[in-house]
Amino acid sequence: MSKAPDAAHADSADETNEASALDASELRSARVPDILHGERLDKVVVSFAPEFSRSHLQTLIVAGHVRVDGQVRATASSKVAAGQRLDLELVPTAESRAFRAEAQPLAIVHEDAHLLVLDKRAGWVVHPAAGNWSGTLLNALLAHHRGAASLPRAGIVHRLDKDTSGLMVVAKTLPAFTALVRAIAAREVHREYRAIVHGEVAVAPFSIDAPIGRDPRVRVRMAISSQGKPARTDVERLAFAAGHSAVHCTLHSGRTHQIRVHLASRGHPLVGDALYGGRPALGMQRQALHAARLAFRHPATAKAQSFETAAPLDFAHAWQLVTQGVPQP
Repeated sequence: MSKAPDAAHADSADETNEASALDASELRSARVPDILHGERLDKVVVSFAPEFSRSHLQTLIVAGHVRVDGQVRATASSKVAAGQRLDLELVPTAESRAFRAEAQPLAIVHEDAHLLVLDKRAGWVVHPAAGNWSGTLLNALLAHHRGAASLPRAGIVHRLDKDTSGLMVVAKTLPAFTALVRAIAAREVHREYRAIVHGEVAVAPFSIDAPIGRDPRVRVRMAISSQGKPARTDVERLAFAAGHSAVHCTLHSGRTHQIRVHLASRGHPLVGDALYGGRPALGMQRQALHAARLAFRHPATAKAQSFETAAPLDFAHAWQLVTQGVPQP
């Protein structure tokens, strides 16, 4: 009698089967009906798979997933004739495969039954989106613990931009998720950042209180807008050297690109932040922003939690050049 698999092997098999199901494609075959004689290929394909968008089906045509009488037909506008055999391979969309577990290393600063505190590396996308449907932090969380699959956004309650490094808190249970979301909305989660910007920032600490919304001219950008959501950033200059300032920022809200937009609006874009007018400098090729400190009350125990993390090497080197006034090579 064969030995029954242990729980770990069973879990592994389940994950393999789930992944296989996500990757599976479906083949639909039929003859072109008389009513569609002479119509465009994409129109005919839509009639075969009406639950999919025309744009997605056109993508499948161009990618070679449609055959007419056994021959690949990769031009959506080509005409088909009644009686021709059409074979359509329905390949899962990238979006449909986005929310899947992918084992990746996590820099865990703290973990308990309720939450995780992570030190996100620069260059890592937090949540799947166009152009990044896999390899994200969300995918890693789904692999890290089974409960993530039952939580909104796998427990992610706030995000860091792709090229921003530093601390994030992630819920592991629904009660923790709800409590953390409410705490963030009530501005009870304390987030401090270090940034390196172009130009000489004012010596006296100041606040930038300006609403942020989508930039109507460039959709990938955010901008200060009277139609935007309230946003406030406290800024303190720590050092100035060689045309750059090292600043400490405290968030009182969590709008997309908030620090980047607010500082750029004052003529101080982040070093390396090309989207908002920054340029590479001090060895930084990415935006010079690091989430250095995170503090909140634990959603289960109500005890005060505080975490700090050192900046990655590229940021730390640039920070030293400004704060210690070291001559640049």
